[in-house]
Amino acid sequence: MKRLRFGLLAAGVVAMLALVAVACGGDDDGDGGGEGRGNTVQTIKDRGELKCGVKQTQPLFGFREADGTVVGFDIEFCKALAAAVLGDHTDVEYVDASDASTRFELLAEEEIDVLIRTTTITASRDRELAVDFAQTTFYTGQGFAVRTDSGINSTSDMGDAIICVQTGTTTEQNVADHFTDIGLTYDPQGGLSQDVADAFFAGRCDVLTADASDLASRIAVRDDAADYKILPQIISKEPLAPGVRDYDSEWKDVVNWVVHGLIRAEEIGITRANVDQMADNPPNTEVARLLGVPFQGGDVAALGFDSVDAQFIYRAIKAVGNYGEIYDRTIGDNIPRACTLNDLVINNSGCPDGQGGIQYALPYR
Repeated sequence: MKRLRFGLLAAGVVAMLALVAVACGGDDDGDGGGEGRGNTVQTIKDRGELKCGVKQTQPLFGFREADGTVVGFDIEFCKALAAAVLGDHTDVEYVDASDASTRFELLAEEEIDVLIRTTTITASRDRELAVDFAQTTFYTGQGFAVRTDSGINSTSDMGDAIICVQTGTTTEQNVADHFTDIGLTYDPQGGLSQDVADAFFAGRCDVLTADASDLASRIAVRDDAADYKILPQIISKEPLAPGVRDYDSEWKDVVNWVVHGLIRAEEIGITRANVDQMADNPPNTEVARLLGVPFQGGDVAALGFDSVDAQFIYRAIKAVGNYGEIYDRTIGDNIPRACTLNDLVINNSGCPDGQGGIQYALPYR
């Protein structure tokens, strides 16, 4: 009898949930607002353009050149998504999301389709800001830059120092928590990313704190780069990833699998130069599946979505190359990759103990 009563109870719960699902489904107007299921992929296709929220003030990652061109590591992922969904990597509007304090508003208010601008995945953002994150594109951590002749070698030397930090970021909270933990006071000077960097290089701050990648990118392009150093001390984990709106699973899947596809392409040697050859004559079923083409005259179970065909990864690779090509073309030796977290796991055999990359693609099957 107990087993029967449990079975009847479970069946009743299932029935109730089904009724709730039907009732809630009536509120889904497909516009991406509230908690309805969005349809960003179709919106992008109808518009004929991807709206990509990017930073335009950080060299190497997202930077607007004097001629108006926006270039950098993050920008290449916008191009890859445009190629994947629209077939043309130039069909992108680069919306300025340099202001960290308003970047998530741009996403929530549907001013952008995706946010790709050195943004850290955190639990609070995932929970509170109606943002969903895709695969990490760059692993970094919060560090500190000082003048080489400052005499500062760690945060323990920074008591009462003037520290420049970008307002509205995890960086701001991290440094506050860290100095509370070590029992030191400091003088925080906040502002926009470019403003606090300018203040530091002008000598108005003793220390600039930001993601180590941000610090490296800003110092690397200066003529007086030798006058500055980045301390080896890292006080946080900062996995940077594209962000999309919650409740839009297909668009999140497309963004996620484009990133994984670019990483997998590097792992198995598919490049922008050879992707056409690989598509015409795939060496195995995995390559055929990744590129969405037949193998030896027979179809394979390629990955596709309702509104994006199976060759979306092929188009992304053809437009920008694989993950390693993107890294080399935009960041290069300014932030060495070998044996760091951003290297491929398969390259770790030559790394010192305890070091190595953690980038690898999830299986395409």
